Amino acid sequence: MKEKIKLTRFSSGAGWACKLSPEDLSQVLGNLNNNKTSDTIIDFSSFDDAAAFNINGSTILQTVDFFTPIVDDPYDFGKIAAANSLSDIYAMGGEPKFALNIVGFPSDDLPLEVLTEILRGGMDIANEAGIPILGGHSIKDKEPKYGMVVTGISNGTPVKNSSAQIDDSLILTKPLGLGVISTAIKKEVATETMISDATEIMTTLNKTASEIMVQVGVNACTDITGYGLLGHLLEMCKGSKLSAEIEFDKIEFIDGAVDAASNGIISGGTKKNLSFIRDNINFSSSIDKTKQYLLADAQTSGGLLMSVPSNKVEELESKLIEAECFSMKIGTIMSLSNEEFIRVI
Repeated sequence: MKEKIKLTRFSSGAGWACKLSPEDLSQVLGNLNNNKTSDTIIDFSSFDDAAAFNINGSTILQTVDFFTPIVDDPYDFGKIAAANSLSDIYAMGGEPKFALNIVGFPSDDLPLEVLTEILRGGMDIANEAGIPILGGHSIKDKEPKYGMVVTGISNGTPVKNSSAQIDDSLILTKPLGLGVISTAIKKEVATETMISDATEIMTTLNKTASEIMVQVGVNACTDITGYGLLGHLLEMCKGSKLSAEIEFDKIEFIDGAVDAASNGIISGGTKKNLSFIRDNINFSSSIDKTKQYLLADAQTSGGLLMSVPSNKVEELESKLIEAECFSMKIGTIMSLSNEEFIRVI
Protein backbone atom coordinates (compact mmCIF):
# COMPACT_ATOMS: atom_id res chain seq x y z
CA MET A 1 0.00 0.00 0.00
CA LYS A 2 1.24 3.47 -0.86
CA GLU A 3 2.51 5.33 2.19
CA LYS A 4 0.55 8.41 3.19
CA ILE A 5 2.07 11.41 4.93
CA LYS A 6 -0.01 13.56 7.25
CA LEU A 7 -0.03 16.56 4.94
CA THR A 8 -3.10 18.16 6.49
CA ARG A 9 -1.21 18.79 9.74
CA PHE A 10 0.61 21.55 7.85
CA SER A 11 -2.65 23.11 6.67
CA SER A 12 -4.25 25.69 8.94
CA GLY A 13 -7.09 26.23 6.51
CA ALA A 14 -7.86 22.69 5.34
CA GLY A 15 -11.50 22.13 4.54
CA TRP A 16 -12.22 25.36 2.73
CA ALA A 17 -9.30 25.80 0.37
CA CYS A 18 -7.82 28.69 2.41
CA LYS A 19 -9.77 31.33 0.46
CA LEU A 20 -10.37 34.79 1.80
CA SER A 21 -13.96 35.10 2.97
CA PRO A 22 -16.33 36.64 0.40
CA GLU A 23 -16.80 39.62 2.72
CA ASP A 24 -13.04 40.26 2.99
CA LEU A 25 -12.50 39.80 -0.74
CA SER A 26 -15.31 42.20 -1.60
CA GLN A 27 -13.82 44.81 0.71
CA VAL A 28 -10.35 44.48 -0.81
CA LEU A 29 -11.43 44.48 -4.46
CA GLY A 30 -13.84 47.34 -3.84
CA ASN A 31 -10.86 49.57 -3.02
CA LEU A 32 -9.08 48.89 -6.33
CA ASN A 33 -9.41 50.76 -9.60
CA ASN A 34 -8.61 48.39 -12.43
CA ASN A 35 -6.84 49.71 -15.52
CA LYS A 36 -8.94 47.97 -18.16
CA THR A 37 -7.94 48.20 -21.79
CA SER A 38 -10.09 47.98 -24.89
CA ASP A 39 -9.05 44.32 -25.19
CA THR A 40 -10.35 43.39 -21.72
CA ILE A 41 -13.39 41.17 -22.08
CA ILE A 42 -13.85 39.91 -18.50
CA ASP A 43 -11.97 40.93 -15.36
CA PHE A 44 -12.41 40.52 -11.60
CA SER A 45 -15.15 43.16 -11.33
CA SER A 46 -17.82 40.72 -12.52
CA PHE A 47 -16.71 37.85 -10.22
CA ASP A 48 -16.63 35.50 -13.20
CA ASP A 49 -14.61 32.29 -13.02
CA ALA A 50 -11.72 33.30 -15.30
CA ALA A 51 -10.34 36.38 -16.99
CA ALA A 52 -10.95 36.85 -20.71
CA PHE A 53 -8.78 38.98 -22.97
CA ASN A 54 -8.73 39.64 -26.70
CA ILE A 55 -5.45 38.95 -28.47
CA ASN A 56 -5.57 39.50 -32.23
CA GLY A 57 -9.21 38.46 -32.39
CA SER A 58 -8.83 35.38 -30.19
CA THR A 59 -10.44 35.20 -26.75
CA ILE A 60 -7.82 34.05 -24.25
CA LEU A 61 -9.01 32.69 -20.89
CA GLN A 62 -6.76 32.59 -17.85
CA THR A 63 -7.20 31.55 -14.22
CA VAL A 64 -5.07 30.70 -11.19
CA ASP A 65 -5.79 28.63 -8.09
CA PHE A 66 -3.76 26.97 -5.36
CA PHE A 67 -4.27 25.82 -1.78
CA THR A 68 -2.93 23.76 1.12
CA PRO A 69 -3.59 19.99 1.39
CA ILE A 70 -7.08 18.75 2.10
CA VAL A 71 -6.12 15.07 1.91
CA ASP A 72 -3.05 13.28 3.25
CA ASP A 73 -2.01 11.42 0.12
CA PRO A 74 0.45 13.67 -1.80
CA TYR A 75 -0.44 12.22 -5.20
CA ASP A 76 -4.18 12.68 -4.61
CA PHE A 77 -3.58 16.21 -3.33
CA GLY A 78 -1.78 17.03 -6.58
CA LYS A 79 -4.63 15.62 -8.65
CA ILE A 80 -7.28 17.52 -6.68
CA ALA A 81 -5.41 20.84 -6.90
CA ALA A 82 -4.88 20.46 -10.65
CA ALA A 83 -8.50 19.49 -11.35
CA ASN A 84 -9.66 22.44 -9.27
CA SER A 85 -7.38 24.82 -11.19
CA LEU A 86 -8.71 23.64 -14.54
CA SER A 87 -12.33 23.95 -13.47
CA ASP A 88 -12.65 27.71 -14.00
CA ILE A 89 -11.79 27.35 -17.68
CA TYR A 90 -14.37 24.60 -18.07
CA ALA A 91 -16.99 26.70 -16.25
CA MET A 92 -16.70 29.32 -18.98
CA GLY A 93 -17.04 26.74 -21.73
CA GLY A 94 -13.38 27.14 -22.61
CA GLU A 95 -10.66 24.80 -23.82
CA PRO A 96 -7.51 24.64 -21.64
CA LYS A 97 -4.27 24.86 -23.63
CA PHE A 98 -1.39 24.79 -21.11
CA ALA A 99 -0.60 25.26 -17.43
CA LEU A 100 2.13 26.49 -15.10
CA ASN A 101 2.71 25.01 -11.64
CA ILE A 102 2.65 27.05 -8.41
CA VAL A 103 4.40 25.38 -5.47
CA GLY A 104 5.11 26.19 -1.85
CA PHE A 105 6.95 23.43 0.03
CA PRO A 106 8.52 22.92 3.50
CA SER A 107 11.67 21.17 2.33
CA ASP A 108 13.10 21.15 5.87
CA ASP A 109 10.10 19.21 7.20
CA LEU A 110 9.05 16.93 4.35
CA PRO A 111 11.11 14.76 1.99
CA LEU A 112 11.31 15.93 -1.61
CA GLU A 113 9.71 12.65 -2.66
CA VAL A 114 6.44 14.10 -1.32
CA LEU A 115 6.74 17.05 -3.70
CA THR A 116 7.48 14.66 -6.55
CA GLU A 117 4.23 12.83 -5.83
CA ILE A 118 2.25 16.09 -5.65
CA LEU A 119 3.60 17.20 -9.02
CA ARG A 120 3.06 13.74 -10.50
CA GLY A 121 -0.59 13.95 -9.50
CA GLY A 122 -0.88 17.36 -11.16
CA MET A 123 0.80 16.10 -14.32
CA ASP A 124 -1.52 13.10 -14.58
CA ILE A 125 -4.57 15.39 -14.42
CA ALA A 126 -3.02 17.72 -17.01
CA ASN A 127 -2.46 14.69 -19.25
CA GLU A 128 -6.10 13.71 -18.76
CA ALA A 129 -7.11 17.24 -19.78
CA GLY A 130 -4.85 16.95 -22.83
CA ILE A 131 -2.57 19.88 -21.96
CA PRO A 132 1.14 20.28 -21.17
CA ILE A 133 2.62 21.85 -18.04
CA LEU A 134 5.24 24.22 -19.40
CA GLY A 135 6.93 25.40 -16.21
CA GLY A 136 6.05 27.18 -13.00
CA HIS A 137 7.38 28.77 -9.83
CA SER A 138 8.27 27.37 -6.41
CA ILE A 139 9.06 28.85 -3.00
CA LYS A 140 10.09 27.45 0.35
CA ASP A 141 7.06 27.66 2.65
CA LYS A 142 6.06 26.31 6.05
CA GLU A 143 2.83 24.93 4.51
CA PRO A 144 2.69 22.79 1.36
CA LYS A 145 0.77 24.61 -1.36
CA TYR A 146 0.06 23.55 -4.91
CA GLY A 147 -2.00 24.75 -7.83
CA MET A 148 -1.78 26.01 -11.37
CA VAL A 149 -2.10 28.98 -13.67
CA VAL A 150 -4.17 27.68 -16.59
CA THR A 151 -4.43 29.37 -19.97
CA GLY A 152 -7.16 28.45 -22.43
CA ILE A 153 -9.22 29.74 -25.30
CA SER A 154 -12.88 30.32 -25.93
CA ASN A 155 -14.09 29.05 -29.28
CA GLY A 156 -17.10 31.35 -29.07
CA THR A 157 -18.51 33.75 -26.52
CA PRO A 158 -17.36 32.76 -23.00
CA VAL A 159 -20.14 31.39 -20.80
CA LYS A 160 -20.55 33.96 -18.03
CA ASN A 161 -22.09 33.60 -14.59
CA SER A 162 -24.23 36.73 -15.03
CA SER A 163 -26.45 35.85 -17.99
CA ALA A 164 -29.12 33.60 -16.46
CA GLN A 165 -32.67 34.06 -17.75
CA ILE A 166 -36.12 33.82 -16.14
CA ASP A 167 -37.52 30.24 -16.10
CA ASP A 168 -34.06 28.68 -16.55
CA SER A 169 -33.51 25.42 -14.69
CA LEU A 170 -30.45 25.02 -12.46
CA ILE A 171 -28.43 21.87 -13.11
CA LEU A 172 -25.56 20.80 -10.81
CA THR A 173 -23.00 18.22 -11.96
CA LYS A 174 -21.43 17.01 -8.68
CA PRO A 175 -22.88 16.22 -5.24
CA LEU A 176 -22.15 18.57 -2.34
CA GLY A 177 -20.41 17.93 0.98
CA LEU A 178 -16.76 18.12 -0.04
CA GLY A 179 -15.95 20.78 2.56
CA VAL A 180 -17.51 18.73 5.35
CA ILE A 181 -15.46 15.68 4.35
CA SER A 182 -12.27 17.75 4.09
CA THR A 183 -12.87 19.09 7.60
CA ALA A 184 -13.56 15.57 8.85
CA ILE A 185 -10.20 14.49 7.40
CA LYS A 186 -8.48 17.36 9.23
CA LYS A 187 -10.18 16.31 12.49
CA GLU A 188 -9.29 12.63 11.82
CA VAL A 189 -12.91 11.46 11.96
CA ALA A 190 -13.44 10.69 8.26
CA THR A 191 -13.86 7.05 7.25
CA GLU A 192 -11.83 5.57 4.41
CA THR A 193 -15.01 5.38 2.34
CA MET A 194 -15.74 9.06 2.87
CA ILE A 195 -12.17 9.96 1.89
CA SER A 196 -12.25 7.71 -1.17
CA ASP A 197 -15.62 9.02 -2.38
CA ALA A 198 -14.62 12.66 -1.90
CA THR A 199 -11.26 12.14 -3.60
CA GLU A 200 -12.91 10.53 -6.63
CA ILE A 201 -15.29 13.47 -6.99
CA MET A 202 -12.60 16.12 -6.51
CA THR A 203 -10.26 14.50 -9.05
CA THR A 204 -12.99 14.21 -11.69
CA LEU A 205 -12.53 16.88 -14.35
CA ASN A 206 -15.44 19.06 -15.41
CA LYS A 207 -14.18 18.64 -18.97
CA THR A 208 -16.94 16.38 -20.34
CA ALA A 209 -19.73 18.28 -18.60
CA SER A 210 -18.35 21.53 -20.04
CA GLU A 211 -18.18 20.14 -23.57
CA ILE A 212 -21.79 18.96 -23.34
CA MET A 213 -22.83 22.34 -21.92
CA VAL A 214 -21.33 24.12 -24.92
CA GLN A 215 -22.85 21.65 -27.36
CA VAL A 216 -26.37 22.00 -25.93
CA GLY A 217 -26.15 25.71 -25.12
CA VAL A 218 -26.78 27.21 -21.67
CA ASN A 219 -27.39 30.78 -20.56
CA ALA A 220 -24.96 30.93 -17.63
CA CYS A 221 -22.57 28.76 -15.65
CA THR A 222 -20.23 28.84 -12.67
CA ASP A 223 -18.32 26.16 -10.80
CA ILE A 224 -19.01 25.50 -7.12
CA THR A 225 -15.86 26.02 -5.08
CA GLY A 226 -14.84 27.95 -1.97
CA TYR A 227 -17.98 30.05 -1.49
CA GLY A 228 -20.33 27.08 -1.59
CA LEU A 229 -23.47 26.51 -3.64
CA LEU A 230 -25.32 29.49 -2.19
CA GLY A 231 -22.37 31.86 -2.48
CA HIS A 232 -21.73 31.11 -6.14
CA LEU A 233 -25.45 31.04 -6.96
CA LEU A 234 -25.80 34.44 -5.28
CA GLU A 235 -23.10 35.81 -7.63
CA MET A 236 -25.07 34.40 -10.56
CA CYS A 237 -28.34 35.94 -9.35
CA LYS A 238 -26.87 39.35 -8.55
CA GLY A 239 -25.02 39.49 -11.87
CA SER A 240 -28.15 38.48 -13.76
CA LYS A 241 -30.42 40.71 -11.61
CA LEU A 242 -32.70 37.73 -10.97
CA SER A 243 -33.72 35.39 -8.16
CA ALA A 244 -33.52 31.62 -7.72
CA GLU A 245 -35.55 29.02 -5.85
CA ILE A 246 -33.69 25.96 -4.59
CA GLU A 247 -35.33 22.71 -3.45
CA PHE A 248 -33.18 21.18 -0.71
CA ASP A 249 -34.58 17.66 -1.16
CA LYS A 250 -33.46 17.67 -4.81
CA ILE A 251 -29.80 18.08 -3.78
CA GLU A 252 -27.55 15.05 -3.27
CA PHE A 253 -24.67 14.93 -0.82
CA ILE A 254 -21.64 12.66 -0.51
CA ASP A 255 -22.38 9.72 1.78
CA GLY A 256 -21.48 10.65 5.34
CA ALA A 257 -21.47 14.41 4.79
CA VAL A 258 -24.94 15.08 6.24
CA ASP A 259 -24.23 13.03 9.38
CA ALA A 260 -20.84 14.71 9.82
CA ALA A 261 -22.40 18.17 9.48
CA SER A 262 -25.09 17.21 12.00
CA ASN A 263 -22.27 16.35 14.41
CA GLY A 264 -20.73 19.80 14.06
CA ILE A 265 -18.05 19.03 11.45
CA ILE A 266 -18.24 22.45 9.81
CA SER A 267 -15.27 24.48 8.56
CA GLY A 268 -14.64 28.08 9.53
CA GLY A 269 -14.87 29.06 5.87
CA THR A 270 -18.36 27.58 5.57
CA LYS A 271 -19.51 29.54 8.63
CA LYS A 272 -18.15 32.75 7.09
CA ASN A 273 -19.88 31.91 3.81
CA LEU A 274 -23.27 31.59 5.51
CA SER A 275 -22.76 34.75 7.56
CA PHE A 276 -21.94 36.76 4.42
CA ILE A 277 -24.90 35.62 2.31
CA ARG A 278 -27.59 35.26 5.00
CA ASP A 279 -29.28 38.63 4.33
CA ASN A 280 -29.89 37.66 0.70
CA ILE A 281 -31.35 34.21 1.38
CA ASN A 282 -34.88 33.29 2.48
CA PHE A 283 -34.77 29.89 4.19
CA SER A 284 -38.10 28.15 4.73
CA SER A 285 -38.85 26.87 8.24
CA SER A 286 -37.84 23.32 7.22
CA ILE A 287 -34.25 24.38 6.46
CA ASP A 288 -32.48 24.13 9.82
CA LYS A 289 -28.99 25.42 10.60
CA THR A 290 -27.27 22.17 9.55
CA LYS A 291 -28.97 22.27 6.14
CA GLN A 292 -28.01 25.92 5.78
CA TYR A 293 -24.38 25.05 6.45
CA LEU A 294 -24.53 22.21 3.93
CA LEU A 295 -25.71 24.61 1.23
CA ALA A 296 -22.96 27.09 2.12
CA ASP A 297 -20.35 24.32 2.45
CA ALA A 298 -17.03 25.39 0.95
CA GLN A 299 -16.25 23.02 -1.92
CA THR A 300 -12.99 22.13 -3.63
CA SER A 301 -13.13 21.03 -7.27
CA GLY A 302 -16.91 20.97 -7.15
CA GLY A 303 -19.31 20.63 -10.03
CA LEU A 304 -20.66 23.04 -12.63
CA LEU A 305 -23.85 24.94 -11.86
CA MET A 306 -25.61 25.60 -15.17
CA SER A 307 -28.56 27.91 -15.84
CA VAL A 308 -30.33 26.17 -18.70
CA PRO A 309 -33.32 27.22 -20.85
CA SER A 310 -36.31 25.04 -20.02
CA ASN A 311 -36.53 23.69 -23.58
CA LYS A 312 -32.96 22.36 -23.36
CA VAL A 313 -33.04 20.72 -19.91
CA GLU A 314 -34.07 17.27 -21.12
CA GLU A 315 -31.39 17.22 -23.82
CA LEU A 316 -28.69 18.42 -21.41
CA GLU A 317 -29.51 15.91 -18.70
CA SER A 318 -29.79 13.09 -21.21
CA LYS A 319 -26.36 13.84 -22.69
CA LEU A 320 -24.77 14.23 -19.24
CA ILE A 321 -26.14 10.89 -18.07
CA GLU A 322 -25.14 9.19 -21.35
CA ALA A 323 -21.59 10.47 -20.80
CA GLU A 324 -21.66 9.14 -17.21
CA CYS A 325 -21.64 12.64 -15.73
CA PHE A 326 -23.53 13.40 -12.54
CA SER A 327 -26.62 15.58 -13.06
CA MET A 328 -29.32 16.93 -10.76
CA LYS A 329 -31.94 19.60 -11.30
CA ILE A 330 -32.01 21.62 -8.09
CA GLY A 331 -34.01 24.77 -8.79
CA THR A 332 -35.29 27.52 -11.04
CA ILE A 333 -34.37 31.08 -11.98
CA MET A 334 -37.13 33.65 -11.38
CA SER A 335 -37.70 37.40 -11.60
CA LEU A 336 -36.15 39.49 -8.83
CA SER A 337 -38.50 40.38 -5.99
CA ASN A 338 -37.72 42.59 -2.97
CA GLU A 339 -33.96 42.05 -3.28
CA GLU A 340 -34.49 38.44 -2.18
CA PHE A 341 -31.98 36.72 -4.41
CA ILE A 342 -32.39 33.09 -3.28
CA ARG A 343 -35.25 31.19 -1.67
CA VAL A 344 -34.59 27.73 -0.26
CA ILE A 345 -37.53 25.39 0.32
